Amino acid sequence: MPKLPDPTKNPDWKIAQAAEKYMKPIKEIAEQLGLTDEELLPHGHYVAKVDFKKVLARLENKKDGKYIDVTAITPTPLGEGKSTSTMGLVEGMGKLGMNVTAAIRQPSGGPTMNIKGSAAGGGLAQCIPLTPFSLGLTGDINAIMNAHNLAMVALTSRLQHERNYNDEQLKRLSKMRRLDIDPTNIEMGWIIDFCAQALRHIIVGLDMGNKTNGYMMHSKFGIAVSSEVMAILAVAKDLADMRERMGKIVVAYDKKGTPVTTEDLEVAGAMTAWMAEALNPNLLQTLEGQPVFVHAGPFANIAIGQSSILADRVALKLSDYHVTESGFGADIGFEKFWNLKCRFSGLKPHCAVVVATIRALKCHGGAPIPVPGKPMPPEYGKENVGWVEDGCKNLVHHIETVKKAGINPVVCVNAFYTDTKNEINAVRKLAEKAGARVAVSRHWELGGEGAIEFAEAVKEACEEKNNFKLLYELKMPLRQRIDKIAKEVYGADGVEYSAEAAAKAARIEKDPELSQLGTCMVKTHLSLSDNPNMKGVPKGWKLYVRDVLTYGGAGFVVPVAGTISLMPGSGSNPAYRRVDVDTKSGKIKGIF
Repeated sequence: MPKLPDPTKNPDWKIAQAAEKYMKPIKEIAEQLGLTDEELLPHGHYVAKVDFKKVLARLENKKDGKYIDVTAITPTPLGEGKSTSTMGLVEGMGKLGMNVTAAIRQPSGGPTMNIKGSAAGGGLAQCIPLTPFSLGLTGDINAIMNAHNLAMVALTSRLQHERNYNDEQLKRLSKMRRLDIDPTNIEMGWIIDFCAQALRHIIVGLDMGNKTNGYMMHSKFGIAVSSEVMAILAVAKDLADMRERMGKIVVAYDKKGTPVTTEDLEVAGAMTAWMAEALNPNLLQTLEGQPVFVHAGPFANIAIGQSSILADRVALKLSDYHVTESGFGADIGFEKFWNLKCRFSGLKPHCAVVVATIRALKCHGGAPIPVPGKPMPPEYGKENVGWVEDGCKNLVHHIETVKKAGINPVVCVNAFYTDTKNEINAVRKLAEKAGARVAVSRHWELGGEGAIEFAEAVKEACEEKNNFKLLYELKMPLRQRIDKIAKEVYGADGVEYSAEAAAKAARIEKDPELSQLGTCMVKTHLSLSDNPNMKGVPKGWKLYVRDVLTYGGAGFVVPVAGTISLMPGSGSNPAYRRVDVDTKSGKIKGIF
């Protein structure tokens, strides 16, 4: 690998552009994996989709590789480098000569153009090419937006036509049956792939005296990756399964309280048509040339937040070690990997990595909370072992969560050149006492060479026996499941419900089909609690569930806790202010 710019002195996008001069053509990455020409669907020279159906059929009888999940402690608003650590681990394993792959989630335009960045990794541990990765890739999220919003087009036009025509006219004009949709009981909203707080609550159909302009009602927007269509992409096992799930999406309820689905609106087939190509995982590479699958979306605080089951299944057939990524901390991303993704896929992990930074541990130990878009408080640049030790209570809590799943935990100290030896030793001592392997990794600064200790620790953990087990069975009533997650994963004393959430939960528990769906919690990622300002391991609190959504197609119920919104807001110093195009070279600059 040629010498790349120093990450301590250069932004990620400059490092990525320098590395892209030496990228392997995607056909070479495919050959490295053992893919055939028919299984590779190129999108230019350095990006491709992979025909999952052909790969899984050809390798049906091949033994799966080792399965590794990457999660983290409760992050600061700036993130703690899960994607960076995923790339670093794969690069480190590559340095040791291992046949290894990764699966990460496609970045949303929201954080890419806001504060957090594109989640390609960072420093010398990145997924490239950065620009296509960050700006739409092969169009999966665009397909999700079109499929989802088509359902809303079907709903709003149906409301208009049912208002304007009687039953006989509906049947004669368009062979429609009246669904009698309740306009005050709409489950879905529209989606856009940006952080746009102005669209959280809207009114549509302002007819201005003309009834052909639509049906006037309250509506809303969520960010694209919170869509149930994205969740279906993450969990679908094939096209037939996707088509079946697409038809079970609950769009609204009729005036008797009966669900109205996309199948009722006769739009599920067209929605699936938008998504058919998106079902194939995308293939890219690390800075050091290891294969990286990119599929499904982020935001485990408001979505399932997992790389797709299909990407993992394909990669496990093609490699000896496969590293997959879950969103945010182990309380939400790993919990959903454990109790939703693994339940749906039947796959059992061999090891889980809990990423921690000295920065986040200090935050949980009493340091001032960093504010996105503002300089890091100066306290973070000074050694403070006491803050680190106090912050390790949060780390130990997440280690215990991984152990409850029966999986071997490895703590990755995602080290930076500003971290001190005493601070790192404090983490090692407390994490090992809690029963985890600990590896200090400098992949951000040194790439694969800096991740050798990390790679060796993960390899050792994968060789040990584990006893993977789910936290709950689906026969357990919904509110008991929520209570179990709140107490055993978050550390809450119990759960409180709004009147609306309690009524919805009771209705779901009485429904023979809905009561058997999984549980996908929506909660802030910035705390173990539902209050983002409560750091460390909060005590003496109860989880407040304000709403319960039904994602019948994805296969889970979504309890919404605290004040979190499915549409994040743009900060005062968003990234789009620094993104531009070099008009001479045509290259994009400023993406991180």
